[in-house]
Amino acid sequence: MSSPLKQLLVHFDDSPAALKRLDVARRLAAAQGGLVTALYAVTPTLMDVPFAAEAGAAAVAALRDIDCQRQQRARAGFELALDESPGVRAHWAEATAYPVAAALAAQAFYADLLVLGQPDPKLPDTRGLVESVLNASGKPALVVPHAETPQAVGETIAIAWKPAREAARALAAAVPLLQRAREVHVMSWGPQEDDGVRGSHLNLDGYLHERGIQPQWHREPAEPDFIGELLLSRAFDLGADLLVMGCYGHSRAREWVLGGASRTVLRSMTIPVLMAH
Repeated sequence: MSSPLKQLLVHFDDSPAALKRLDVARRLAAAQGGLVTALYAVTPTLMDVPFAAEAGAAAVAALRDIDCQRQQRARAGFELALDESPGVRAHWAEATAYPVAAALAAQAFYADLLVLGQPDPKLPDTRGLVESVLNASGKPALVVPHAETPQAVGETIAIAWKPAREAARALAAAVPLLQRAREVHVMSWGPQEDDGVRGSHLNLDGYLHERGIQPQWHREPAEPDFIGELLLSRAFDLGADLLVMGCYGHSRAREWVLGGASRTVLRSMTIPVLMAH
């Protein structure tokens, strides 16, 4: 068995989605014997309200009071969730540095897996968060969707495979989950990889076999134009409760921009997705 996921870092705030992320992390930690750290990281209201500081001390104090109430609501939700699962070890932490992505990335260096939320247009802190943290930290993340998550995450896992760094890193991070899964499906498109090596060379089938993972293969001869939509559709058809894939993108004007498939999956996902860059 590969090393279990011992340290899980959850992005926490006062939204209902944060409690969902915490629930998924707690279930994974219970199965892996791990520790959950809920990192409360939000943008201060003062930074979101233009010219608030110029309105005077009373206005600044009122905004800080709003932030305090948000933090108290989040902490109360965290404590209540722990009361409902006493066997899971979990810690609370609060970010004191901003932006949110930088705070999460700094803590991610010491975690085996991040648990983040699907970007939500109504929550500015989540806009661009997943790709920023993945790019800055180099650590894998389990992204939890807005939709109701399955009761058991990781029983049926679909892997979107291509011989690329991002996919390989996501696969390696998922091994502890793959080893516990009831079913593992590998989806790939395009011609079979030819790395110019003869004999008993390394390949994905052997990689999984050596780790006790026996997947079912789903190979297609050519990659479609809309691979993101197809990934989600195939994962649904397979009854998957977790999708494993690389997070692809490119640099543009000092900013890291998501590739089309990754952007589509993050926008339209209905099951958790384990990603790595």
